[in-house]
Amino acid sequence: MNKPIKLAVLLSGSGSTLENIFEKIDEGFISAQVDIVLSSKKDAYGLERAEKRGVETAVVESKNYFSNGVPDWDAMSEAINKILLSRDIDLICLCGFMCFYNVPDRFAGKVMNVHPALIPSFCGKGMFGHHVHESVKKTGVKISGCTVHFVNNKYDAGPIIIQRCCQISDTDTVDEIGERVMEQERIAYPEAIKLFSQGRLHLNGNIVEISE
Repeated sequence: MNKPIKLAVLLSGSGSTLENIFEKIDEGFISAQVDIVLSSKKDAYGLERAEKRGVETAVVESKNYFSNGVPDWDAMSEAINKILLSRDIDLICLCGFMCFYNVPDRFAGKVMNVHPALIPSFCGKGMFGHHVHESVKKTGVKISGCTVHFVNNKYDAGPIIIQRCCQISDTDTVDEIGERVMEQERIAYPEAIKLFSQGRLHLNGNIVEISE
């Protein structure tokens, strides 16, 4: 078995995606260990989930990087990278991280995110969480899903690793759409991390090639 990779997880909320990763590590599906969990909110429940498992935590509060309602993501990313660049991190996983993260050169091709729609649809600045599912509902599409992608320094524009679909009914509520998409996220994100840990993901421009 490959040596477990070290993960850094960035989150802003409950940490349900983090918990899913923990469970997949426990099951032996992913050969990894969570080295640190960093939150943009000091009261995020995801921090408590990490602490219960003895994982180190850190907080870089997003509210400290707003001026007249305008965020300074460069400054916030610099503060985050000051923490992460000092550690031996193999992969950064964004798990409900509600801030824009500027990826430094060292972590290029080593930052993942899961988006609750099929990129390039329903994505970009301001498209997250319920906003995505509300747009899906309003548009009347029949299929939605999730996309795991590498993160670059543009909103939802990084190379796509895995996509999974789910059927959408006209009678589905926004919450029901969200639940169906989340079911797919719980499968896709661990699979992408597993492929990364096995060294099977290869970037060819903006295309991710998956080797056997």
